[in-house]
Amino acid sequence: MSRPLLITDCDEVLLYMATHFRDWLAEEEGVSFDLSRGDFSSAMRRLQTEEPLEPAEMWTLLGKFFDGQMHRQTPVEGAVAAIGEISRHADVVVLTNLMDFRKEARTRQLAEHGIDLRVFTNQGPKGPALRAIIEEYAPCRAVFIDDLAHHHDSVSEVAPEVVRLHLCAEPALAPHIPCALKAGCAHARIDEWEAALPWLLDQLAYAQEDR
Repeated sequence: MSRPLLITDCDEVLLYMATHFRDWLAEEEGVSFDLSRGDFSSAMRRLQTEEPLEPAEMWTLLGKFFDGQMHRQTPVEGAVAAIGEISRHADVVVLTNLMDFRKEARTRQLAEHGIDLRVFTNQGPKGPALRAIIEEYAPCRAVFIDDLAHHHDSVSEVAPEVVRLHLCAEPALAPHIPCALKAGCAHARIDEWEAALPWLLDQLAYAQEDR
């Protein structure tokens, strides 16, 4: 019988990203990034003129950050220990929305912080990619963690049997993003690993009891 499976996002779940991206934009690119805006498309403006950036430039800057600044990212409080504990009870993989050529860099980055996991890269909604992972692992039960509601919505449509936890560990961002629990596409919303770990272990224990 297969083990339970945890599929987790990386940025704002395992590693802080948004604040490091914000600081780098201000220091190196002359761009402000207002996390309280919530909407990525209106959050980035030129420091001198307050002119909003065009979407293409936003994505270029984000790619530039991941190509040269991933060393700035730091582990989310409690994430390393929690993943270590969960790995005793379940398989754990990372599903991250990065271009495929950044897969090795992400894998290496996580390992350097003590999170040595298999990494799957994806572009767009995560439901189809998650379904492929489920088909490969054939777990007795699966749990998905992500910080963005639209990915929970995608997973709920493609793999409704998967338990879904909305977790956004960045306190400067968490209050300003749509909540997947309130939208009806996540089973829980917990933004701190200290509280999330027992909830997740309960889900995995339920999976083991079903065996």
